[in-house]
Amino acid sequence: MRPGRNAIIALAAASIASIARAAATDPAAARIESFDRALVEMMKQGPELGAKGRLHRLQPVVEETFDLPLMTKFAVGPTWSTMSEADHQALIRAFGRLTTASYAHNFDRYDGERFDVSPLVQTRGPDKIVSCRLTPQGRAPVQLTYRMRLADGSWKIVDVYYGAVSQLTTRRSDFAGPLGSGGPKGLIAHLDGTSAELMK
Repeated sequence: MRPGRNAIIALAAASIASIARAAATDPAAARIESFDRALVEMMKQGPELGAKGRLHRLQPVVEETFDLPLMTKFAVGPTWSTMSEADHQALIRAFGRLTTASYAHNFDRYDGERFDVSPLVQTRGPDKIVSCRLTPQGRAPVQLTYRMRLADGSWKIVDVYYGAVSQLTTRRSDFAGPLGSGGPKGLIAHLDGTSAELMK
């Protein structure tokens, strides 16, 4: 016997509710939702805070949400293994400032933007893939994909894809020149200079 219309609707509703609960309880998706909320809160006060205020507001959020040591190591590439621990720490700090400055610059005010995190979280080896759609007011949505990995017991971002473009791969390409010509100190100067420009 075929189920009636009401039964089909009830089954569909139950399925949607189940997916929503999965998204709400998945720690990787919850991390992205928390990050998006922090961005929106900052954006709503963006002009009032100013560039430095937005940077200050976001810094602890970025440090909590991103695996900055792993991302820096990948962005630097093979020469990472030849550097001192002091260089490692200085590069991680500079990379963290650049990451924070980029968000503070690009999300400087709130114009009705919406972040919608997909309930369908994928698992790929040790990583989880979380998709999010950013919908600017009156413009086409932008697809953001976060690659996340466990670090010290928490799911943290290790790469961000804008469409099909890996931010980390782009960074690695951008860093090659300053690193090749000036070593760790040259790259740190490049990162700090870029961050300063974004904060003007």
